[in-house]
Amino acid sequence: MAKTLIVLIGPTGVGKTDLSLHLAESFGSPIISSDSRQLYADLKIGTAAPTPEQLQKVPHYFVGTLKLTDYYSAAQYETEVLKLLETLFQTKDVVVMTGGSMMYVDAVCKGIDDIPTVNKETRELLIHKYETEGLDQLCAELKLIDPEYYKIVDLKNPKRVIHALEICYMTGKTYTSFRTRSIKERPFRIIKIGLTRDREELYERINRRVDIMMEEGLLEEVKSVYPYKHLNSLNTVGYKEMFNYLDGIWELPFAIEKIKQNSRIYSRKQMTWFKRDEDIAWFHPDQEEDILTYIQKMLND
Repeated sequence: MAKTLIVLIGPTGVGKTDLSLHLAESFGSPIISSDSRQLYADLKIGTAAPTPEQLQKVPHYFVGTLKLTDYYSAAQYETEVLKLLETLFQTKDVVVMTGGSMMYVDAVCKGIDDIPTVNKETRELLIHKYETEGLDQLCAELKLIDPEYYKIVDLKNPKRVIHALEICYMTGKTYTSFRTRSIKERPFRIIKIGLTRDREELYERINRRVDIMMEEGLLEEVKSVYPYKHLNSLNTVGYKEMFNYLDGIWELPFAIEKIKQNSRIYSRKQMTWFKRDEDIAWFHPDQEEDILTYIQKMLND
């Protein structure tokens, strides 16, 4: 049998965790997380990280391995996952990877451009510029330095804008010049399973999930990481809204509603991204038998 990576993807709240556990048990596989925020050890509740019971049930990789102050990128993730797979495939024919971070999934499945690693001095300089001058100023600078990338980047996403400027500063070249978008060959087969639900059904699950997070202590978790709120690791749904509450900008009920709203918006962005990939076979999470049948057929082909 060819070594195979099963990639289980879908929007936030769709039900990836439960099915990934069943698939991992079915194939005797560990689980590789492709969730860029579950990497951080202090963000268990707000990222819906696997519970201690789930971690005991099936070994997981890339869950709770970083501190909030650690710098991490999709390029590092690509390198580390490929190295791990090389080891796992020595004893496993099938490995399961799951998560909703689109760039992390693509990094493993398609590869990402060989963009230089940003040094500490450049990173600190750009963070300081962002904190003192603001995002609008950085966007204006990017427009001058790399107008081609400026046209396509999400100008409301500080991480993307800052990273592009870091590369420009460090190399003296445009960020665009490093973006070849070529797909890299992998020494293993990839089977992509996408989970989807009707929009109303998914939104109800997202809303309920936020309520459960609040019951489990999301507010206390956010308070515990509040001193680090300026870090990119906390520039994410669930934490940003609660910081606004703690800063006295929003009332708590409004902050909770904004978490639900922004989670729904994020789920739409995920689906837009995933729908562009024609290699994904789509199922409802309840179609577990159909999913297993499809995977077995792909494995036997």
